[in-house]
Amino acid sequence: MPKCDVLVIGSGLAGLTFSIKFAEKFPDKSVTVITKADESESNTKYAQGGIAVVLDELSDSFQQHIDDTLKAGAGLGDLNVIETVVKEGPDRLKEIISWGAHFDETPEGDLDLGLEGGHSANRIVHHKDITGFEMESTLLRKIKQLKNLKLLSHHFAIDLITEHQVSEKVKKYEEGKKLNCYGAYVLNQKTDSIETFQANYTILASGGIGQVYKTTTNPLIATGDGIAMAYRAKAKLKDMEFVQFHPTALYKQGENPSFLISEAVRGFGAYLRNRSGKRFMFKYDDRGELASRDIVAKAIDREMKRLGDECVYLDCKHLDQKKFKEHFPNILNKCIESGIDPFKDLIPVAPAAHYVCGGIDVDLNGRTNINNLYACGECSRTGLHGANRLASNSLLEALVFAHRCFIDISKKIPDTVSFKKIPEWNADLTVPPEELVLITCSKNELKTLMTDYVGIVRSEERLNRALRRLKVMYEETSALYKKLVISTQLCELRNMIDVCYVIVKSSANRSENVGGYYNIDLEEEELQD
Repeated sequence: MPKCDVLVIGSGLAGLTFSIKFAEKFPDKSVTVITKADESESNTKYAQGGIAVVLDELSDSFQQHIDDTLKAGAGLGDLNVIETVVKEGPDRLKEIISWGAHFDETPEGDLDLGLEGGHSANRIVHHKDITGFEMESTLLRKIKQLKNLKLLSHHFAIDLITEHQVSEKVKKYEEGKKLNCYGAYVLNQKTDSIETFQANYTILASGGIGQVYKTTTNPLIATGDGIAMAYRAKAKLKDMEFVQFHPTALYKQGENPSFLISEAVRGFGAYLRNRSGKRFMFKYDDRGELASRDIVAKAIDREMKRLGDECVYLDCKHLDQKKFKEHFPNILNKCIESGIDPFKDLIPVAPAAHYVCGGIDVDLNGRTNINNLYACGECSRTGLHGANRLASNSLLEALVFAHRCFIDISKKIPDTVSFKKIPEWNADLTVPPEELVLITCSKNELKTLMTDYVGIVRSEERLNRALRRLKVMYEETSALYKKLVISTQLCELRNMIDVCYVIVKSSANRSENVGGYYNIDLEEEELQD
């Protein structure tokens, strides 16, 4: 039974940042990071835009960034959290630069600050259009220098270990006091064996949920595993109805994940046009293409439905070609590969599921309602985003909350620990699957259901239909889970169904249209009022 001081589930920016800090401060303590794919595969890797940080106090201020974040989140963000993240951001940026991360600079040697939708000033620190990849690569290089940090790829966390596994008196804990987390059961995908990882502290940094939709910018691994595990362990979830759709994913039928055309391209001056060649954003917001993501995504969705089209178009033909090539080489190459010359052709784009603003509810130190269980990164709900995330605030949030988790745990780390006796995983009476098609078909059906019923625009009827079908899928998958030998595919399906259920239930409980949530029935009620 593997034992460690801290178990980190996820190898993106949040998980690795925490792990490096802890391993450096406590060289006599052990950190184990597990990730279900290759060590570099995470949502962080695909983040193009950058980090929103206030650095130029002549043209920007903390208060402006705070106001922009509040406005983008429709006023539902936690002001204390927003102020903390914004004000701690510069120190966290300096830290990752000291670790070796490189960001674009002006000819004078200052950081080249970009502009994105929803921001009132240039404050986006970036590395070309592959900022996340640069940061991820920096962290992966650094962890190799730390002997007390172990990173295990192809290890899939199945369930958290709490009193549900180690005590027969779970009800007493649920009613009288907080549950405790003791680690996780983990599927070693290399050996197909299930191992019991015991830890004093467990950090969920497992990323997002985008793959529950047919069209998403998220990598294939983004199946909401951490959120689903936390839900089953009775951790509190919040704001799961606020799924952010990125307005401008490259439209290419059947491609999964969809390639992201960064927010920064519109910040650079690109226009959105419908198939008639007309700009339409000013009909919906006086900021035009620089409105916040929820507004732009809904506007595009309405234009597509009004005209019966599957996409709209991004116009870059008027932009400075030399500067475009310098700022967006990855986007340019992808367009060329797809047969699109951005300087001659319009780029077809459509909204795609991109980021969940809700998640595992945590306090300002990343603590969940379960003892010794923390969460940071996209799987957490910190209160920063409110009803809609401001562009480039996610990498900032990951850095700040990874640091705050580290500080909190550092104050409590014991000198010695006596581990509990935890039962090994019981796989008796399970059999290998004869037909994986049952899992594949259910996963495809789930994606279609969420896309058609729980997308940018929702309704009571759509949500009710989704809920009814989810209950059937839950029963079917539970039967498979009890019967079959555990596999990554089956666990992902189980997690996706749990996440979808929470999104639908949270949506049904939302009584007003706000931020990234839009229900046509609520609009009719508002008009009648």
